[in-house]
Amino acid sequence: MPHLSADWPDDTDGGVFRNLAADGFDFSVPHSVDYNVDFESWPPPDAALEWLRAQHGELGLYPPGEDMAGYVQFQVLDRLTYEGVTSIQRRVTAAMEPFGGVCESWRVMHNAA
Repeated sequence: MPHLSADWPDDTDGGVFRNLAADGFDFSVPHSVDYNVDFESWPPPDAALEWLRAQHGELGLYPPGEDMAGYVQFQVLDRLTYEGVTSIQRRVTAAMEPFGGVCESWRVMHNAA
């Protein structure tokens, strides 16, 4: 199981990777990664949702609640790499910027060793 912690920058995403490695995460196999896209206003524009669906398939729409802002979620199944996660976040954020959207959070479910 590769541990590339020396290559992970000292940022939030790098910290998540270090925590996953410390928990025994298996980076060698594909995992489903959830990405969240936050929007300045709800609901997100149809054009933004159309682009996300065209790029990533099925979307989860989570309207704002009393204790959370609304967001759109999509999943990517692949091996988890820092470069992969951050490139998806940059690409989606650039595409969503005209719609008031940003992709800054993600998560992957796993069982700690």
